Amino acid sequence: MMTAEQYEQSLRLLNFEVYMFGKRVENVVDDPIIRPSMNAVAKTYEMAQRPEYEDIMTATSHITGKRINRFTHIHQNVGDLVKKSKMGRLMGRATGCCFQRCVGMDALNALSIVTFDIDKKHGTQYNQRFIKYLTFVQENDLTCDGAMTDPKGNRALAPHQQADPDLFLHVVEERADGVVVRGAKAHQTGAVNSHEIIVMPTIAMRAEDKDYAISFALPSDAKGILYIMGRQSCDTRKLESGNLDRGNALFGGHEALVVFDDVFVPWERIFMFKEYEFAGSLVENFASYHRQSYACKVGVGDVLIGAAQTAAEYNGAERASHVKDKIIEMNHLNETLYCGCISCASEGHKEPSGTYVVDKLLANVHKQNVTRFPYEIARLAQDIAGGLMVTMPAEDDFTSPATGKWLNKYYAGNCDVPTMNRMRILRLIENLTLGTAAVGYLTESMHGAGSPQAQRIMISRLANMGEKKRAAQKLSGIEDA
Repeated sequence: MMTAEQYEQSLRLLNFEVYMFGKRVENVVDDPIIRPSMNAVAKTYEMAQRPEYEDIMTATSHITGKRINRFTHIHQNVGDLVKKSKMGRLMGRATGCCFQRCVGMDALNALSIVTFDIDKKHGTQYNQRFIKYLTFVQENDLTCDGAMTDPKGNRALAPHQQADPDLFLHVVEERADGVVVRGAKAHQTGAVNSHEIIVMPTIAMRAEDKDYAISFALPSDAKGILYIMGRQSCDTRKLESGNLDRGNALFGGHEALVVFDDVFVPWERIFMFKEYEFAGSLVENFASYHRQSYACKVGVGDVLIGAAQTAAEYNGAERASHVKDKIIEMNHLNETLYCGCISCASEGHKEPSGTYVVDKLLANVHKQNVTRFPYEIARLAQDIAGGLMVTMPAEDDFTSPATGKWLNKYYAGNCDVPTMNRMRILRLIENLTLGTAAVGYLTESMHGAGSPQAQRIMISRLANMGEKKRAAQKLSGIEDA
């Protein structure tokens, strides 16, 4: 397994084509806006090296028998699924943001199931290709970006009906040695911190969409792949001196639009090719795994609750009954989220491929709760923090000879707490609920792993209403129940 330092060095060897603010980023690893997100991924490597987290952060490869980072593991039992949830909470608490490796892990597990199923029906050899690729990922402890979300264009139209066919990634040329693809993947979390990019279809497809039914993996710096970084609220604060105004002094996340400009993919890296009837299965399995992955929001919630409690103490308000009740409510909501991710893992089952998958109904229920509870936790944290969270002057004003003495005097709270400590905890709450981390905590809670309506559709589809009706009819005395 790689160390955090080895991970950083491995990124320096890649030749990404990355654009931000209209210009190409020449040094992705050291760019001050991107660097905090790289630090968050590096933390997954660091934690895997620590003996106290070995059981949660590492696993034994079912292929080689070697110890590997759990983020590259294929779930072999229910215990693996439970440990995945525990790992998500642990890493969310350690970084206070999205640590970006879940999507790749979920893509690997979904492909381990679907490639097996395609082979069984069509006599193909996708699973054999996939296992070879998986061994490569595990042996080198690689970070993978799972790329599913297409721009989609007009949502009322299927991929083949779009005015611009490139709005869904598709095959534009077939060759003896591979294919050429064109299109884009949107909202790609941690894209430029990844060694590999794993592409999957974004929706269930019909025969007319078969050119869009493709899954493959490529090095993230493959020729023709370029990245356009997305903006985040308060992102340019990372360019300023000091770290007070960042809120989270060390870690962060990023998203990008990934453009595939006629990119060549060799056959040995392709795991689905025109088997359109399996596109929906790949989406459903990936989405279920990734909805479980929102255990990470429980860990970030731990940080936000801790920040709210600290702010109350720094404000001298921790004994107020309404503050105590708000902290209780925040913990109640956060632990309810944890119940969801643990339950869908505990109720998991074995697929024909041998891979264990979560209970899909419970995974969707969990993610539906994630679209709501973090917003209430954030609201309560802002309530406890007070208005200074959003009216606080800049760090440079606190260090200025002209203004620093006034700010330290008039922004003091509890006299036992340095004013700057109070400012730091308020900036962290701002970061988690309004700033750059709010993308990974709030907006990602809403739209990550599919929109709230996508989960409601799955809940409607998976809930066994016939069984519920039979139970009610039997107890009510209806004879033919």
